[in-house]
Amino acid sequence: MSDSKVVFLDVDGTITTYENVIPESAKRAIRTARANGHKVLMCTGRSKAENPPELTEIGFDGMVGGNGSYVEVDDQVIMHVHIDAGQCRHIVDWCHERGLEFYLESNNGLFASERFREAARPVLQLYMGRKGVENADQLETDDVMHGMVYDGELYRDDVNKVSFVLSSYQDYLDAIEEFSDMKVGTWGGAGELALFGDVATKDIDKAVAVHKAVEALGTDMADTIAMGDAKVDIPMFEACATSVCMGSGGEEAKAAADFVTTDVDKDGLWNAFSHLGLV
Repeated sequence: MSDSKVVFLDVDGTITTYENVIPESAKRAIRTARANGHKVLMCTGRSKAENPPELTEIGFDGMVGGNGSYVEVDDQVIMHVHIDAGQCRHIVDWCHERGLEFYLESNNGLFASERFREAARPVLQLYMGRKGVENADQLETDDVMHGMVYDGELYRDDVNKVSFVLSSYQDYLDAIEEFSDMKVGTWGGAGELALFGDVATKDIDKAVAVHKAVEALGTDMADTIAMGDAKVDIPMFEACATSVCMGSGGEEAKAAADFVTTDVDKDGLWNAFSHLGLV
């Protein structure tokens, strides 16, 4: 075990608020920790194209993207597991047949289906409203989703994950059956309240990716810290030596973490970094 730590940070709800605002104290925490010799990496469900300049300009030592399908350390790609072209075509055709709007998450952009912008607007307004965002009912799809590409090619070989708007919970249950060779999940709410389904490659999660990143850095898992706010972060919590959940996080994530810091918009990141002796 060394004095230098490797910190894996979820993005949405951890570095940024649910309105995509990055608290100044979060930027300061990351920059100060790196100046003190610690490594800080994003570990997010986002694909690279979803990161706005304000986020990347903070400065990171790497990125785990697509909930573990992509690992980059010091500008070198360590691992990138795509949905293959055949699987992508299968998912796109299935969504089209069911009349479900969707987007393909790639490091080159978020490629939306024909009517995604209109279909997703009320769903994303509900999603942001549940997170307590003010005037959520005024938001447009592009206010919530960074990096959307419309009229792009949908049969692709560079896709990390596909998300689709659920018309009902049955869409998710049918997707599990249809894509039995893949990992099918939901987001935007628990159980029947889920708003989106998603499809990704099997056997990929944030824990697998964290191990790959640590190996590439030549450090030890005993020196790792994970911070997040959601159920999808639990594998990362379990993989790392120390885990922290945001005060604004979900109950399952809080229960799985070693300790809970304050809310993301109440200096949660800075307070956690301070508690851990990183700043």
